[in-house]
Amino acid sequence: MLFHLAMWLKDHVSALRWMNVVRYTSTRIILATLTALVISFMLSPWFIRLLKQKTIGQVVRDDGPQSHFSKKGTPTMGGALILFALTLPTLLWCDLHNGLIWLALLVTLGYGLVGFLDDYLKISKKNPKGLPGRYKMLGQYVIGGIAIGLLYYWPDLVEPSLRGRVALPFTDFYKYPIELPVWAYAVFALFVVVGSSNAVNLTDGLDGLAIGPVIMASGALLILAYGAGTVFYGVNIATYLKIPFIRGTGELAVFCGAMAGAGIGFLWYNTFPASVFMGDVGALALGGALGIVAVMTKNEFTLAVIGGVFVVEALSVMIQVASFKLTGKRVFKMAPIHHHFELKGWPEPKVIVRFWIISFMLALAGLATLKLR
Repeated sequence: MLFHLAMWLKDHVSALRWMNVVRYTSTRIILATLTALVISFMLSPWFIRLLKQKTIGQVVRDDGPQSHFSKKGTPTMGGALILFALTLPTLLWCDLHNGLIWLALLVTLGYGLVGFLDDYLKISKKNPKGLPGRYKMLGQYVIGGIAIGLLYYWPDLVEPSLRGRVALPFTDFYKYPIELPVWAYAVFALFVVVGSSNAVNLTDGLDGLAIGPVIMASGALLILAYGAGTVFYGVNIATYLKIPFIRGTGELAVFCGAMAGAGIGFLWYNTFPASVFMGDVGALALGGALGIVAVMTKNEFTLAVIGGVFVVEALSVMIQVASFKLTGKRVFKMAPIHHHFELKGWPEPKVIVRFWIISFMLALAGLATLKLR
């Protein structure tokens, strides 16, 4: 909204022509990031007090590590504030005529609603299981399916020639095309969005463990989205980098900036020992946001590199379940894998910081795919 207001003012008020700087995507990325950071940082103390007053506290699994029992009652559902700090700057600084932005918000807020229902049931019923898994997955697939359907069948959102194309890291998108039937690609894209959402949710088990990699992944996707949709002084950056040019994805870089800013502000209060947890309302939403941005920018496989920590966390759960059902034995002391390291004797801060370091390295590896083609 402020973007559109600035554009109107610079056209109608000669003294305000300097506002033309706001039309640059790079300027709005900075503004959205800072706006989200300030909102998240400044409102968090009030929001934490509100959660305490409403006795909205964490419900801890009985079968979890004993060190987690002390976390019982810590304010949760802080992800609701992350979503507010992400959505408002997006509406303020993005071009609201861009349909990709609305699809990103649809998935983010829709998955946030699913997570809210899960958190609400956990707290109200004092049951760590919350919303039954089948209903949670149904909600994710329905919301994600609507978004993917609109993305590939709504006129002018994606060029027809790109709708079934798959981009692989380290390959020239134009020289080595991979084409799928649109329906097959839509199924694949839906899997990416839902998988990303649940992978982030599984990672959210220690103080700051999930939000750190989310910040790094959103920063990496910011750069990838900017490159995919920006024409700089007549030069198509995407063609130069040999990645798909997708008109309008530059605005998603603003969205990613807001996500990173909201996450950094939240991390101040979520870092060990956490004063607030994001809950499923935050984890499902942020994972879905990363997934839909990756789909819209054709970075589905690159997301697996950037979000490698999330992938490993999800795989550890699948391996543990499969092994126990097939052999009656467990591969890990406990899944997701961050609990395995805790039970091996690693202090919680050590697990968290080492996972952050790995996430940072993977984000750089994902960005390296821009040049190694």
